[in-house]
Amino acid sequence: MSDRDEAFAEYFAARSGSLRATAYLLCGDWHRAEDLVSTTFTKLYLRWGRVNRQESLDPYVRQVLIRTFIDEGRWGWWRRERPHDTLTDRPVTPAVQTEDRLVLLRALAEVPPRQRAVLVLRYWQDLSVEETAAALGCSAGTVKSQAARGLATLRALIGAPVTAD
Repeated sequence: MSDRDEAFAEYFAARSGSLRATAYLLCGDWHRAEDLVSTTFTKLYLRWGRVNRQESLDPYVRQVLIRTFIDEGRWGWWRRERPHDTLTDRPVTPAVQTEDRLVLLRALAEVPPRQRAVLVLRYWQDLSVEETAAALGCSAGTVKSQAARGLATLRALIGAPVTAD
C-alpha cells in the first residue's frame, strides 16, 4: 500500500463514524447515510493528492458531504423509499429510543434540505455560524436565517417549543 493510500485509510478509519452520524441526521436513513459517506469518501479519495496537505480536512469533508446530500435530494431518487421509524443501527437503551427523540428525528426529516443541513451542523455538530457558512458555501447571515426558519419548521411540525440550546 502506498503512503497516499495509508494516509487515506487512516483518515477514513478516524472520521467515517462521525461522518456517518452526521449523514444520518441529514437524511434519517442509515442505509442512505452509508451511501452518502461512501460517495463523500470516493470524492475525497479522487482529490486526496491535492487536499490531504490542508491543515484541517474536516471542514472540507463536511462540505463535500452536505453538497452530496443536497445534490442527491435534487435528483429525487431517494423518494422511492421511506426510512423506518426505528433506529436499527443504534443500541437499544431507554435514553436513545425515547419517543421524544423519534418525534424529533421524524420532524427533522420533514425540514427542507438546506435548513436541515444548517440545523445538523449548528446544533448536532456544534459548529459556529462561520464554520457552518464555510461548510455550506454561504454567508453567515444565510446560516442564521436558515437556522431560524429550520427551528420554526421544527416547532410547527412538533407542536412544541424547540430551542437552540
